[in-house]
Amino acid sequence: MRKLLLASTILLAGLSTPITAQDAAKDGAKADTKKEASCNQGACKSAWDGASRERMEQVTVHSEGYKAFLNKARTELSTVTETLKLVKAAGFVEWTAGTKIKAGTKYYHVNRDRAMMLIIGGNNKVSDGVRISAAHIDSPRLELKGRPVYGKSGFALFQTNYHGGIKTYQWTNIPLALMGRVDKTDGTTVDISIGLDPNDPIMMIPDVSPHISGSRNNRKAREVITYEELDPIVANGPHRTGKAEKWVEAHLKDRYDIDLADLVSAELALVPAMPPRDMGFDRRLMAIYGQDDRLSGYAGIKAALDLGTPDQTAIVYLADNEESGNNNVTGASSTYLTDMIGEMLYAEMGSKYRQPDLTRTLRKSKALSMDVNPAMNPMSPGAWEAGNAPKLGQGINIKLYGKGFNANSEFIAWVRGSLDANNIAWQTSTYKVARGGGGTLGNQISKYNIDTIDFGVPVLSIHTPYAVSDKMDVHALYEAIKAFHTYGGPMAQ
Repeated sequence: MRKLLLASTILLAGLSTPITAQDAAKDGAKADTKKEASCNQGACKSAWDGASRERMEQVTVHSEGYKAFLNKARTELSTVTETLKLVKAAGFVEWTAGTKIKAGTKYYHVNRDRAMMLIIGGNNKVSDGVRISAAHIDSPRLELKGRPVYGKSGFALFQTNYHGGIKTYQWTNIPLALMGRVDKTDGTTVDISIGLDPNDPIMMIPDVSPHISGSRNNRKAREVITYEELDPIVANGPHRTGKAEKWVEAHLKDRYDIDLADLVSAELALVPAMPPRDMGFDRRLMAIYGQDDRLSGYAGIKAALDLGTPDQTAIVYLADNEESGNNNVTGASSTYLTDMIGEMLYAEMGSKYRQPDLTRTLRKSKALSMDVNPAMNPMSPGAWEAGNAPKLGQGINIKLYGKGFNANSEFIAWVRGSLDANNIAWQTSTYKVARGGGGTLGNQISKYNIDTIDFGVPVLSIHTPYAVSDKMDVHALYEAIKAFHTYGGPMAQ
């Protein structure tokens, strides 16, 4: 009966099915323990090692929901849209100014359609501190310039810019979807999504055939394709209306009632159109665009959906623009987070509220700054310090940067306690000295005097069009977020 129910759950997820659950059951048939592998006894081991049949089934069901979500959520705009569908169906209500947080009630709040918070009321007052799990929901991509349409050699192309760090050559000869919105001066908005549906046309940046690439063969890797050469073909002319670029202009007007000037006030992104897929004979891995960092975003959303009433009010914070430096009003450098906590305090305290109440509440709060990080690559393991190399399947990463960037030791101990108490697999992550780096939301959140720790899960090929994660790690992060919001262990002050 359990196998039948699981198969139904996977089918309802809307993606290919499979035999994943059956294979998992076979692999776990001999397991007799639910104890997760982790580093708490020294050497790290794979979380698949000794996992029970029940555990593998849970991981499989979770991964199908994850793939279904990321299949649609490919930009911050679409991520907020898909999240709203999930939380509204689960009974979350919109938080509005003046609403006092009630224990057990679940709320949502959206910041300009591109960032949001999920709030679960705790048994304690907001002034006793909150717990924040934060992730960003933007990913590396290409963006259209303000006046993108131009013609060249009979083709119509789009001029693009890039968002987040990319290797340019990886973005050629892959199917691209156009997603986003166009805002017009009359106050209307046109939503765009072209290329995800199998019946839609795609766009593509053509690479040069090896037969005629002699002039490029001596370029450095970073210059094989320059940023200004990342322009996709959007039409091939001529048409009855004239050149291809003129046809594109007419098409936008006829199909979407968009003038070229309207593209100046548009946010349109080119994202990989490939669907999420299981990877490898054993189907333990997943290849998906946008796992940096909608992986952590989805884990937070799923944890919020499944979380009971915590002691401290829980906030799942989904931020924009981390890939470009946490900037703008929807990024973590804005005051959105502290403004919301201040508003919740005001609703709780009324006329007694004073500014020091906010700073004292922030001091009593704790935060997870979640973000994926590069996994140890079997073809290039050299960037990692061997004893602290994050490996797929070994659970979440506690990130230890050194040089003053680590969380303080007492908070790390508290987080370790939350993981060990819930048998959640974890490992440590440290680059070789001066061999790697990257940013998260942690630096912004800690500026508010909130105890903050960086962790996430290892992912192969992040910042590429098709990154690779391990199903066990993705599920471990979801469990770690729930543990963080419910753990009651001691912490030195």
